[in-house]
Amino acid sequence: MISFILGTTAELIKIAPVYHAIVNRGTKPKIWFTAQHVDEVSEVLADLDLPEPDVWLMPQSKARNLETPSQVPGWALTVASTAWTRRAELRAILAEDGRPPLVIVHGDTFTTPGGALIAKRFLGARVAHVEAGCRSGSLLSPLPEEINRKVAAKLVDLHFAPSAREAHNLRHARGAVIDTGANTAIDALRMAVNGSLPDLDLPAEYGLATLHRFELVSRADKYREALEALRDHSASIPILYMAGAPERERIERLGLGNLFDGKRFIIQPKMRYLKFLPLMARAKFVVTDSGGLGAECFYLGLPCAIHRERTESPQHIGETVVLTEMRKDKLADFLATYQNRRGPSLVDEYRPSEIIVETLTRLGHC
Repeated sequence: MISFILGTTAELIKIAPVYHAIVNRGTKPKIWFTAQHVDEVSEVLADLDLPEPDVWLMPQSKARNLETPSQVPGWALTVASTAWTRRAELRAILAEDGRPPLVIVHGDTFTTPGGALIAKRFLGARVAHVEAGCRSGSLLSPLPEEINRKVAAKLVDLHFAPSAREAHNLRHARGAVIDTGANTAIDALRMAVNGSLPDLDLPAEYGLATLHRFELVSRADKYREALEALRDHSASIPILYMAGAPERERIERLGLGNLFDGKRFIIQPKMRYLKFLPLMARAKFVVTDSGGLGAECFYLGLPCAIHRERTESPQHIGETVVLTEMRKDKLADFLATYQNRRGPSLVDEYRPSEIIVETLTRLGHC
């Protein structure tokens, strides 16, 4: 039996095409959820045609969005305790279909090494890691993602790397390394990108921004200067800034609400993936601190600035996608030149989820 251990809406999005490809082979995998994200999870699952989690490793009665680092130890202890207490039940689930037990984790969240540890040490299962081998080269940037990736790599049996670069990063890792050619985000993107636009009063042309990572929003000076750069450029083209509750609270605490005028620099609530992707695909440019969105923009050929000091996916950096190193001057230069950066769409060139599932089939897991 195959089970996914997941904890965030981003993981659900990128795993959805893998899940459906496994189902198409005649095997129905399980979803075990750690509840790093709770808000709108049911809606995201419905959007992606995924079932509700079979097991909540964080009991639903205690589940809350993880929004601050101080919440992580308690969350991790509860997830580990639940998995240990229910280990006999979880082992039985993995043995249901008589196939070798396999747990799949994804990406670089706290759930990634946690899920791998639970699978390997508590359940005696093999572990597969989708989007394996990404490295920024610095343990502190991005923090904690780089540490999560390196810890997970010590426990994984099947490393599904999104390109030759990540496969090379794993050349000394234990287990098998499989180059899938691209991030599974491209398969999720193909599912969503041509959907209908959300019901908003949109300008005819607009830029899109989403800045939410702890390493940025926790630094008041850097967060302020990024928002000020976007505000300044909104005089040339309207910019939608998609902000979740933590970013809105931070903006209020820092007294930055006056930067948004509701006409040129417009703050909007974050949207679910299937509503957000069509909006993003029609933007003139994107400014983000999300590596996942950077990859999606790369595949779409959409001009994008990744507002971070480092990235774990430098293969996406080039004419279309720019790494700002969290510098205001580089961000301003991107905003002044984005018109020249659009590239060709690569959306139909890769099928990484099929490569993953073909490998699992050959190994007898589905």
